[in-house]
Amino acid sequence: MSCGVVLARPDGPDVCTLMLRAWHHWDFPKGMQEDGESPLEAARRELGEETGIRDIAFPWGERYLESGPYSRGKTARYYLAATDVADVVMGLSPETGKPEHHEWRWVSFDAAFDLASPRVREVVKWARQIVGA
Repeated sequence: MSCGVVLARPDGPDVCTLMLRAWHHWDFPKGMQEDGESPLEAARRELGEETGIRDIAFPWGERYLESGPYSRGKTARYYLAATDVADVVMGLSPETGKPEHHEWRWVSFDAAFDLASPRVREVVKWARQIVGA
């Protein structure tokens, strides 16, 4: 299972979310769950490794949405969290020594929907409804 976080951040009167691009795929920060790790622990770790953002809260509870299967039968579990942190520092892949993603953007939930694949669009719709963006 892949575990990730949909981040919501205040942006003036609006709310934005963080999207990462790997090749031509836009998605939320996520990665594979490691042995002995709960899905929430994996999601928090992956967010920190991929973005440098560790200061998050779960004002909507620890609710999540799962999507998939995709990419060789994987399922992705996304948690919804909030942050005030705007700075993103893309982490390096241990295998390549380079960032796993090519680009990041804080965008509106409407823009996230436009960037996302059909699978990820379902996650955007779920998160947007909860945060009221």
